[in-house]
Amino acid sequence: MLLAEDDRAIRHALERALTLEGYEVTAVADGVEALAQAHKVPPDVLVLDVMMPGIDGLQVCRVLRAEGDRTPILMLTALVETADRIAGLDAGADDYVVKPFDVEEVFARLRALLRRTSPAGTPAAGGPAEDAPAKGVQLPARQVEAAGIRMDLQARRVWRGTRELELTRTEFELLELLVRNAGIVLDHSTIYDRIWGYDFGPGSKNLAVYVGYLRRKLDEPGAPQLIHTVRGVGYVLRED
Repeated sequence: MLLAEDDRAIRHALERALTLEGYEVTAVADGVEALAQAHKVPPDVLVLDVMMPGIDGLQVCRVLRAEGDRTPILMLTALVETADRIAGLDAGADDYVVKPFDVEEVFARLRALLRRTSPAGTPAAGGPAEDAPAKGVQLPARQVEAAGIRMDLQARRVWRGTRELELTRTEFELLELLVRNAGIVLDHSTIYDRIWGYDFGPGSKNLAVYVGYLRRKLDEPGAPQLIHTVRGVGYVLRED
């Protein structure tokens, strides 16, 4: 694991906690060091602070994604506005934790990210199971389709009609869950458990942010909205 955090106290506390949890941690203090270390010894997962001097966490994320590096990235941010979170997702981050955070939340999010990096064909604990009930059409070569969305699970590619979408790992997992259960209303707890492996409670806006960002990528002028909110319950994928 590579940890980049410019605040010395936070960096040392996280490094110690993650090491005690069983992770092998390389800790650096800025984005320049983070990129150098990632290029030298590619980590299994990155934990990046957003606000760092010089090259910040968002820039590190953008550089790695532009290079084709799909290593899961967890962002640490003191910014709480939805637009700030979206900026992180747009840069290619897979998830984020808002400061001040509980270290157990960091552990839970890391476990979920690492589960989703298991080899193709090996179901990841807490992730969407291959034998889950599906209302979407089952296609050969590990593909699923529903409501005009087609997903190639092995290549991790997705299309709405003929338009291919660029999704982060978490967005892909969320859309896959919705497609597999097209027409079925999935409650918040079920989605949190299947995607993150942990229910962060009614006060969390994490799911709403990801759904909003996924809608921005899916929606097309003049075309029906596909992800619908069922107030007080959860979300459903359907083509009205």
